[in-house]
Amino acid sequence: MPADRYGLPLSSATAVARDAYVQGCDLLLTLYPGAIEAFDRAIAADPGFALAHAGKAQVLMREGNVVAARSCLEGAKAVAAGLPAREASHIAFLDLVFAGQTEPAIVALRTHLASWPRDALVLSTAANPNGLIGASGHIGQKHQIANLLDSLATHYGDDFWFLAHHAMALSEDGQHDPARVKVERSISLNPNNAHGAHAFTHVCYEEGEPAAARSFLASWLATYPREGFFHGHLNWHLALGELEADNAAEAFRLFREAFSLDRHSGGPQQKMSDATAFLWRAELAGHPRDAAAWRAMHDYASSALPRPGSGLADLHVILAQAVSADDGGLSARVRQMEALAGEGRYPSGPYLPALSRGFVAFEQGNFRAAIDALEPFAGESERIGGSRAQHDLVTFTLLKAYLNAGRLDDARRLVHTRRRSSSGIPVAGLGAVH
Repeated sequence: MPADRYGLPLSSATAVARDAYVQGCDLLLTLYPGAIEAFDRAIAADPGFALAHAGKAQVLMREGNVVAARSCLEGAKAVAAGLPAREASHIAFLDLVFAGQTEPAIVALRTHLASWPRDALVLSTAANPNGLIGASGHIGQKHQIANLLDSLATHYGDDFWFLAHHAMALSEDGQHDPARVKVERSISLNPNNAHGAHAFTHVCYEEGEPAAARSFLASWLATYPREGFFHGHLNWHLALGELEADNAAEAFRLFREAFSLDRHSGGPQQKMSDATAFLWRAELAGHPRDAAAWRAMHDYASSALPRPGSGLADLHVILAQAVSADDGGLSARVRQMEALAGEGRYPSGPYLPALSRGFVAFEQGNFRAAIDALEPFAGESERIGGSRAQHDLVTFTLLKAYLNAGRLDDARRLVHTRRRSSSGIPVAGLGAVH
C-alpha cells in the first residue's frame, strides 16, 4: 500500500489524492502556507479520503477557525467506516483533542504513538510548549514533553522536523547543549522549516544570546512567506531581541509591520498573546504606553476571545483588561475561569485568577499588593502552557514590582536565580541591583 513521508500506509487508492495529502502534511508540519489548498486537492480527488479531511481540520484548528475545523473533522468521521486501525485511531485522537478532553486525549496520544510512533501529525499536536501536554496545566509538563520526544528519537533518526521539535523540548527542559546540536542539524538538513527557526531562536534566548537570534531571524525571515503561520510570531521574537538591545524604534517598527493585529499571520490566540506581551514588555523596559494599541487589544479580546479557553491567551486578555481598567470585564472573566476550574475544565485551575489580582495591582501602582499576588505563583507559569520566553512576562513584571517597591534585595535574588545570564533583561531600573 502507498505510504506517506514517514512510511505509514495511506488508504486512498488515488495517486493524485495521496500526493496532495503528502504535500499538505509537509506544509502543515513546516508551517508554510498552502496546506489547506493541498488537502482540498486531495479531498477533490478522493472525497472518501478521511485523513485528508482530518489534515485540513488540523490546520483550521491551529488557525483558530474552530467551527470550520470541527466541520472538517466531522467530514473525516463520516467516511471513517472500515478504515485501517492507524487511520481510525488518528481520527479518534483528534476528536478528543477538538472536544477539549485533555486528559483522555493525552492517554490516547501515548497509546497511538506506542503503536505508530512515526505518525508525525498526531505527534505534532503535543510536541511543542503550546500543544496538548503543554496546555494541560501540569507542573513538570516541559520535562514530560522532553521525555516523550526522547522516547521517540530512535524512530525518527535524522529527520529534520523531529530534530527541531526535540531541540525545542530539550531547550525548554534546560538541556541546552544537546538542544543546540539538534537544532543546528535540523536547519542544515532543511532550512525551510519554521519550527527549526523557532527552536533556534529559543535556544539562543535561553542561553542569553539575543544578538545571535536577531541576526539569524533577520536573515531567515527575509525568505519566509508573509502569510506563513509563524511570520508574526517570529517577528515578535525578533522585536524582543531589539528591546534587549535597546533598539526600541526597530522593535516598534516590527510590531507595526509584522505582528500588530492587522498584520499578524497567526490565529486569534497568537495575535492576542504576541501583541499584548510586546506592549507590556516594552513598558517594563521603560518605553511610553501606546494607548491606541492597548484599546485595540482590549476590543479584539472582547470580540475574538470572549470566553476563557487557552491559559496563555487568557493571561494576555487579563493584561488588556487591566490596562483598560475594565474591572467588570475582568471580574466576569475571572468568575468564568473559576467556574470552569471548579468543573475540572480549566487546566491551569486557580492560577490565572490569582495572577490577575497581581497585574491589576501593578497597573494601579500598588506594587506591594502586586508582589503579594505574583510572588507565590512565580514558579508555576508552565500551568498556562507556552514557552519559558513567554513566561518571562510574569517574571519581569515581578522584577519590576520589586524595583518600584524599593525591594532591591528581592530584585537581586530574582535576577541571580534566573535560569540564564542576567545581561540584557529589558526592565527599566535594573541597574540599581548591580
